[in-house]
Amino acid sequence: MRVLVLFDLPVLTGDQRREYARFRKFLLKSGFLMLQESVYCKLALNTTVVNGIVDQIHKNKPEEGLIQLLTVTEKQYAKMDLIVGNVKSEVLNTDERLVIL
Repeated sequence: MRVLVLFDLPVLTGDQRREYARFRKFLLKSGFLMLQESVYCKLALNTTVVNGIVDQIHKNKPEEGLIQLLTVTEKQYAKMDLIVGNVKSEVLNTDERLVIL
């Protein structure tokens, strides 16, 4: 599964810019990857993990602005159509995990 975070935060004042930067840094530290400006994505292995991600976003939300979450399956995410632009090749786009025993 993938959790997509789409947000539109105000950046008119210094405090609003700091809140925007704090929220963006929270997403990056939490393992989200930027798909495009104000659209971030994170891989989640099951619905329990998705619920934990959603709870963390609720705890770290800024006071103002719009934040939307969308959870999609890997099959739905793979059907995303790229119209214009290039996919970042340095980002691994797989849910495979390496286990060494």
